[in-house]
Amino acid sequence: MNREEALLLAKENLKKEYMMKHVLAVEAIMRTIAEHLNEDKEKWGLVGILHDVDYERLDFSKPDGAKQHGIMSAEMLEGKVDDEVLQSIKSHNFENTGVEPKTKMDYGLIAADAISGLIVSCALVMPSKKLAEVKPESVVRRYKEKDFARNCSRERIYFCEKLGIDRVKFAEIALKALQNISDSLGL
Repeated sequence: MNREEALLLAKENLKKEYMMKHVLAVEAIMRTIAEHLNEDKEKWGLVGILHDVDYERLDFSKPDGAKQHGIMSAEMLEGKVDDEVLQSIKSHNFENTGVEPKTKMDYGLIAADAISGLIVSCALVMPSKKLAEVKPESVVRRYKEKDFARNCSRERIYFCEKLGIDRVKFAEIALKALQNISDSLGL
């Protein structure tokens, strides 16, 4: 599957604008992490686009809704992407799927998924509501503020350390990635 096919599949399954912006944000961060680690940017980007392709099909108010997130995506993608991509997608929700993260790409997706929301929240509290105004130091400072962007798990962000990237450098990498696509994000 190439990027255009992945985007088409995401658009077919994610009708909410914020969800499409989220997968674009995670894609950008994943591609930038891959570049930093000399990994396959295309594959990592696909994982970013496709990781939540099942999100709007699931009922998270039911007990099995969260358990299916990632599993359903992998079923939808079976035969279209390789097993490493499927593993990363299933393991990004490891707390519910029981599929433990094992690879750099798995850890990258978990961290990218979480920090994308934190950085967007940082932009939204700026007077201009623009990513250009956000500084890496602001993101790092927000790591410690548990009441800020409460749904963005700091523990998940810290999976960056399993990649050999410290928290400060990860904030820089992720912020730069989002600033590069700020027009697509409307920020």
